[in-house]
Amino acid sequence: MTTASKITLVRVFLIPAYMVTMYLSGGEAGLWMYLSLAIFIVASLTDFIDGYIARKYNQVSDFGKFLDPLADKLTQFSLLLCLAIRYPVLWAVFSLFVLKELFQLTAGIVAAKHGYILKGALISGKICTTVLFTSLVAMVLFHNMDETTVNIIAMVDGFFLMVAFADYFITYLGKQSRFQSLDDKPSAQI
Repeated sequence: MTTASKITLVRVFLIPAYMVTMYLSGGEAGLWMYLSLAIFIVASLTDFIDGYIARKYNQVSDFGKFLDPLADKLTQFSLLLCLAIRYPVLWAVFSLFVLKELFQLTAGIVAAKHGYILKGALISGKICTTVLFTSLVAMVLFHNMDETTVNIIAMVDGFFLMVAFADYFITYLGKQSRFQSLDDKPSAQI
């Protein structure tokens, strides 16, 4: 296992600690909220560090290519879950996120069984991830947002999730040019 992959694993293990401290904070400023923010910041830094190390020291591996996006999705899932408990309007965003991710997982497995994988994340998915992550971070940092602001964030996040979902749906149902054969894939360096 590469150093970059070990750092990514640290991020995965920090997710439950973040969720517990966020829950214990009750969404109110105090020790648990600050501890939750500190854990979140450390987890976010590991996302940059693992990618930097993987590229700089040629530690890009198939395992890392699988683990890093998984850690990103688990982080988004946990953030959305914690925030939806505080802001119920986010349950719709959370549901759409889960539906999109389950579709991508299922479609990816089906494509792999046929010997193909998607060549990489679609631009709509990257934009969606950026918008979603940015809005969730803002909601964590500014934990006393008014209802109107939260509703606007929920609508924006929902829009980008729907666009990305539609793009992945269309891609998996026919645009073969965005796929590569599993035989073309380099061997793993775990």
